Formats: sequence, C-alpha cells, structure tokens
Amino acid sequence: MAVEDSQPLISHLIELRKRLLNCIIAVLVIFVALVYFSNDIYQLVAEPLIKQLPAGASMIATDVASPFLTPIKLTIIVAIFLAVPVLLYQIWAFVAPALYRHERRLVMPLLFSSTLLFYIGVAFAYFVVFPMAFSFFAKTAPQGVTMATDISSYLDFVMTLFMAFGVAFEVPIAIVLLCWTGVTTPEMLRQKRPYMLVGAFVVGMLLTPPDIFSQTLLAIPMYCLFEVGVFCSRFYVGKGRQAREEEHETES
Repeated sequence: MAVEDSQPLISHLIELRKRLLNCIIAVLVIFVALVYFSNDIYQLVAEPLIKQLPAGASMIATDVASPFLTPIKLTIIVAIFLAVPVLLYQIWAFVAPALYRHERRLVMPLLFSSTLLFYIGVAFAYFVVFPMAFSFFAKTAPQGVTMATDISSYLDFVMTLFMAFGVAFEVPIAIVLLCWTGVTTPEMLRQKRPYMLVGAFVVGMLLTPPDIFSQTLLAIPMYCLFEVGVFCSRFYVGKGRQAREEEHETES
C-alpha cells in the first residue's frame, strides 16, 4: 500500500523536474541569444535618463566590475521577462491535471491576459513614467549638483519600478478572480471605491521610490485598472463556485 501511495508522488516530482528544466532551458536560450547585445540592452534601458542628463554629464560606474556585470545582470532579467509566456505555460501544464474542467477553461485566458497586462505595465513605466520622472528629477536638482547616476543603482531603481508597474497592472485579473470564486461582488467593490483610491496611493508609496511623483503615476493607473476590473468582473460573478458545484453533481 505504501509503495502504491508513493508512485503518484514520484510521478509528480518527475513532472515537476521536467517543467523546471524546461523553464531553465527557455531562459538560458534567450539569455545566450541576447548576451552579445547586453551593452546595447543597457543603453536602451538607460536612454530615458541619459536624455535628461545635463550637457557633458554621463552615468558612472563606482565599482570596478560594474561596467561588465551590470549589463549581464540586466540581460538575465530581460531573458526571464521574455520567457514569461513559456514559464507560465509550464506552470499551467503542471497544475492542469488537478484542475476542474471549468477551471481549465478559465486559466489559459487568465495566463494570457495577465502576461499581456504585465508587459503593458512595464511599457507604461518605460515610455510614460521614466521620461516624466527623470525630467522632473533633473530640473529639481539643487544648484551646483550634477546628476551622475551609478549604472548599478540605476538598474536597481528601474527594475523596482518595472516590477511595481507590472504587478500593479494585474489588478483587473485579481478582481475577476475574487468575483469568480464568490469572495466578493462588483457591488461590494463599488461601495469601497474611496478606500480603494486611498489604498492605491498607499500601495504606490510602498512599491515605488520615496517620491510623490512616482507614487502618483502608479496610483492613478492602478485605480483606473480597479475600475476596469470591477466592470469586467460582473460577467464572472460566482461562476467558479457554481461550476464547481455542477461538476460535483455530475460526478456523483
């Protein structure tokens, strides 16, 4: 009996190892394809700041190995970002056998939409937030202070903002899931709009650097996405629980 019980566990571990290897291979393949262009990739990411630097100013490297390691680090992160669809598919393929039929029908659209929203959040940060924020920072620098940002510090800064905006743009997905499972309803969420607006600014304060400019640029889109999620969630209210009950009845 013990041997029979261990077989499913072993098969699950083998399947998990397979999926993890596929994820690692996908990231490595993309990294190898991009590593030759690592300096160009960093130049592209740094462009919004470079455009705002005063004449004659430039970015600096305060660590001996930073000019080599920082672009490589960025390339690894970019490889992971680009491999997200593959990573999500591997997660889906691993958990799909344990899901109900109605859950399998919902998961794939959610994976696609969540990936798309994450990329839109990153693009919004790069094309909208960065130019405005860096222009603001450059114009408010005290007289006699020259902007000379360390390349490693800049990478940490922009990665924080990329992740913050990418995660924040997932708000509609979270709201749809909450309404789909019956945890809440669009009507209850509409009643909490003032709290959600305040919460958006609190989250913006926690996820972005300590300046009101970045916090506002994150909080306003987050609240707008909350409204989008409330609108879309009305089509999914309680359907997850209802479908689960129907499948239980069919099986019994």
